Amino acid sequence: MKNFEGIANTVFVPLLARIHISRKFPDLFYDRKALELEKYLPRHAEKGSFEYTDLASAARYIIMDEMVSNFIKRNSPCHVISLGAGLDSAYFRLTERLGGVRALFYEVDLPEVIDTRRKVYGENPGEKLISGDMFALDWAGEIEDRTRPTVLIVSGVFQYFREEDILKLIAGLTEIFPGQELIFDATSTKGLKFTNWFIKRTGNKNALMTFGIDDSRQFAEKAGVTLLEERLFFPEVRKKLGKRASLISRLCMENSDRGKKAIVLRLRLAH
Repeated sequence: MKNFEGIANTVFVPLLARIHISRKFPDLFYDRKALELEKYLPRHAEKGSFEYTDLASAARYIIMDEMVSNFIKRNSPCHVISLGAGLDSAYFRLTERLGGVRALFYEVDLPEVIDTRRKVYGENPGEKLISGDMFALDWAGEIEDRTRPTVLIVSGVFQYFREEDILKLIAGLTEIFPGQELIFDATSTKGLKFTNWFIKRTGNKNALMTFGIDDSRQFAEKAGVTLLEERLFFPEVRKKLGKRASLISRLCMENSDRGKKAIVLRLRLAH
């Protein structure tokens, strides 16, 4: 029996997006594990979902999965650490994509979320669940052999926090994992206005986004890290879907790319 009690609605939004896009555009993005959970979701989880935001979530996962997959191929054996993991099923997508477990995956999140992950996904080989506040950095003590190549992923999380907290976290990560890679997505300050409108539609008025990036290089300099890669969310999605997406989705994706409103950054932490 799957149990989602005590989980915030914001955890369901990306899960539902993966389910919707896997059903509607499986050639673009397919998440088998997310589909397995669909029948267990509470009814209220569907509130506020629509195609463009689903595509935005899928686009983020497509880019991040590719970046992490490439990192694993270059550096195996290595660590993949997901901060604020939620119910993301990247472990399953990547092990399927790579033909087996080629890295040690760490999933870090608050105790109630980790408890739910354990209930719905179980314990898996090559994966370790860690309860803790990602900003407190206590979880780092549970990482085995920190000399191994490591990629840290923060997916759909930073936007909910203040820049000063994020910069402090990056500084802490740099001390613990010098020279390793950090991948996260970001929204521009203009993009935050639309995103917050959507969040209000889902009923999460207390979970509005506050952190945005308008200049990736400037942010990297401020954080004392090296910008390795910046990618817009939608070029690949738009090319692959053509006119199969709705007109409003196509216009929103084009507007986002044109204004650099949604990006994924890959950074190298300082040595």
